[in-house]
Amino acid sequence: MDATPIDLCNARLSDGTCAPSGAGFPSGSGSGTGAHADVIGMKWAALHDAAAVAARIAGIVPDPMSPQVRAFPALVRSSQDPRRVLAERGISDLIAVLEPGLAGLLSAHSRGVPLQAAAGALWSEFTAARDALVSLIGRDLR
Repeated sequence: MDATPIDLCNARLSDGTCAPSGAGFPSGSGSGTGAHADVIGMKWAALHDAAAVAARIAGIVPDPMSPQVRAFPALVRSSQDPRRVLAERGISDLIAVLEPGLAGLLSAHSRGVPLQAAAGALWSEFTAARDALVSLIGRDLR
């Protein structure tokens, strides 16, 4: 099995960190249309697909996405700038956690190491961080 990490980052900064998904787009691109909207949605979907792998390894059946979780990319696009920037950074942070976490699970799997506990911990960290991001943006609705 190939243990090459999956890179969900489409733009890296000079220090090697993942740039917020709006980087490189014109300042008006956060209006909810165009490429910026697609990038946020694609990253959000890819994160959930990757996290579902950890859940399956842990023997956890993920609950269906709540309406708030499904609507998160649209909520990010319609949020005020400071919260939108925080949410985009949060997505990059989740990528930074899942990428090496899944690579580590794959590497351990190739050596026959039991993975259920580690995969469960990765899933728990993902859901806690995801729910915090959704809560941050959800406050814009009140």
